[in-house]
Amino acid sequence: MADTPEIEAGLPRLVAAALARDIAPATPIVVALSGGRDSVALLAALRVVAPARGHTLSAAHVDHGLSPAAGAWRAFCADLCARWDVPLVAAQVTVDRSAGTSLEAAARRARYAALVELATRVGARHVALAHHRDDQAETVLLQLLRGAGPRGLAAMPACRDDARGVSWWRPLLAVGRSEIDAFVHDHALAFVDDESNARAQHRRNAVRHRVMPVLRAIAPRADTAIARAAQHQAEVARLADDLARLDAGGATTLACATLAGLAPHRARNLLRFQLRRWGLPAPPTARLATMLAQLSTAAGDARVAIGHAGVVIGVHRGEVHAHAPPPPPYEVTWRGEGTLVLPHGTLTFARAPGGIDLSRLSGPLGARPRRGGERFRLAPDRPRRALKAILRDAGWPAWERASVPLIVAGDALVAVPGLGVDPAYATPADVDGVRVQWHPYALTHWVATPP
Repeated sequence: MADTPEIEAGLPRLVAAALARDIAPATPIVVALSGGRDSVALLAALRVVAPARGHTLSAAHVDHGLSPAAGAWRAFCADLCARWDVPLVAAQVTVDRSAGTSLEAAARRARYAALVELATRVGARHVALAHHRDDQAETVLLQLLRGAGPRGLAAMPACRDDARGVSWWRPLLAVGRSEIDAFVHDHALAFVDDESNARAQHRRNAVRHRVMPVLRAIAPRADTAIARAAQHQAEVARLADDLARLDAGGATTLACATLAGLAPHRARNLLRFQLRRWGLPAPPTARLATMLAQLSTAAGDARVAIGHAGVVIGVHRGEVHAHAPPPPPYEVTWRGEGTLVLPHGTLTFARAPGGIDLSRLSGPLGARPRRGGERFRLAPDRPRRALKAILRDAGWPAWERASVPLIVAGDALVAVPGLGVDPAYATPADVDGVRVQWHPYALTHWVATPP
C-alpha cells in the first residue's frame, strides 16, 4: 500500500478548501471509515491536510454484521489506520427491521446511531462522510421517486448540525466517482469492495447501475446537472424556512391558533419547519395533512397524541409540543446508588437539607409510575389531595403528569420529583436527608431517524 498522497494532489486540495469553508481550525474530526474506496480516499486526503489546521483526526468503523466479509473489513480498517497512525474506534450493531423498514434504511439508522456514539467516544463533534457527486445525483433521483419536495430534492447538505449537536460533514460532494477512482489508482490505495453494491434489488444500486448509465448516454454530465439542481432546491428550501420564521412571528414555539390562521400551504410549511427544529423528519403528505388537521383545530389542552418518528406530538395550553412516548411499566428498588436508571430517564440521589428521612420509612425506597388514585400533601398545613389534581393545577402537561416517577416505600407515596417530599417523610429544613431529582431523557434519545 502506498503512503498517503501529497497536498499538491487534486483531491486533498479540494478537501482542504471544504475544511476551511466548513469547520473551525483545531477541532477534532472523525472519519466514517467503511474500508471502501470512497472513505479510504477521504481519510487519505484528510490525513494530509487536517494537521496543517490543527485538527486531530480519528476514524470510526461500524460493523453491521450483514456480510460474511464484515470481519475482514474491520481488520482491513484496523490495519490501514495502524499504518497511517490514525486512531480507530469501532462498533458492531444489530440491524433492527421490526419497524417494517427496508434493509437499507434499517442499516443506515443503526450506522448513524453508532457513529454518534463513536464520535462522542473520541471527543469529536464533526463526522466526515465520503458521499460524493454521484451519490448526490442518485439521492435526488431516489427523492423524486418518493415524491419529495424541495428539501428532499436538495438531497445531502455539505455540512449539517443535527439536534444532538453532531455535525455531519461531506467534503466530497463536488467530486465525481471517476475523480476518486483516478485518485485511488494514482496513489495505489488499497480498499475493500462491498459485494452488496452490485445487488440491483437495493433501490440505490438499481438507480446507480440501470438508470444513471441511461441518463449519461443522453447527457454525459447528468450527475453534475442533477447535483446542481439539488443546490437550487436547497435555496428554495431556505426560502421556505425564511417564510416559516415570518409566519411564526419569531416565536420558537408553535401555537395551534397560528396554524389555524394560515393558508394551508403556509401552515404545512410552518409545521414541517417546526418538526425540523425538534430534529424530526417531515411525515408523508397524507400524514402531514392529518397531523395539521388535528393540531390546527385542537382546544387549549386537547388530548392530542400523534406518534411520529419515535416521539409523540401533543398540545398543551394551545401550543404544539413534541415529547417522549409513554414509558413501559417498571418498578425498581433503590439500594443506595447515586443514579437509578429508568426506561425514560434517570433518578439521582444526594444528601441535602429537607430531603427524605429514611428512618421514617417502613420499607425500602423505590420508584414506580403513577397508577391512579395517589394522594399527596405539599406542606404540613395543607390537606392531602389527589396527585393528579395537584399536577394539573401546577400546570404540568398531560404527558409529564403521566410519566413522572413516584418515589415510594411500600404503599406510601414519599416524594414526587419536581413537587417535593411529603412532610410525613421529610427531614427538617436544616437537616440532611435524601434529595431525589428526575432527569428525563432528551427528545433526541427517542428520535428514530438518521441525518
